[in-house]
Amino acid sequence: MGGTMAGDLRVRPATLHDRPAVERLWLMFRHDMSEYQGGLPAADGTFRGERVAAAFTGDGWAPYLLTCGDRLAGFAFVRGLDGPVRVLNSFFVVRGARRGGVGLRAVQEVLRRHPGRWEVAFQRDNTGGAAFWHRVAEKVAPGEWSRIERAVPGRPELPGDLWLSFTVRR
Repeated sequence: MGGTMAGDLRVRPATLHDRPAVERLWLMFRHDMSEYQGGLPAADGTFRGERVAAAFTGDGWAPYLLTCGDRLAGFAFVRGLDGPVRVLNSFFVVRGARRGGVGLRAVQEVLRRHPGRWEVAFQRDNTGGAAFWHRVAEKVAPGEWSRIERAVPGRPELPGDLWLSFTVRR
């Protein structure tokens, strides 16, 4: 099923009208990430949402919505658009759309919209994510990317995140 969805993929800027849908996708994303970052939802079933709020401020951020046909497939948050390095702050593809090329195509489109220096972080223990992000780096900057480990700010109990750095050319 995933392979046919990649052909219907659309990446577009998320609008304020999309925010409720993005917030629901955010819950799925945070649920997935809780396996690697720990943390439980709040009493109302939500996870911290400052990044969602920040993504919709417009202050150096750009939120994107991923769709396959008329269905939601995920989202991407870019930050640092007002600085020298863009950061793919959050990237999520729903499980039903994974493994068919949707994520790779979507992230390449997001990256191409903002040429320049990029950084992407992921959790060392997230082996599937690590393999995906290494494929992305090699696809967009063959042989010209680097990886370093950085501590997670304010979370000394967690292993450091791995950060990939590369440049996306016009």
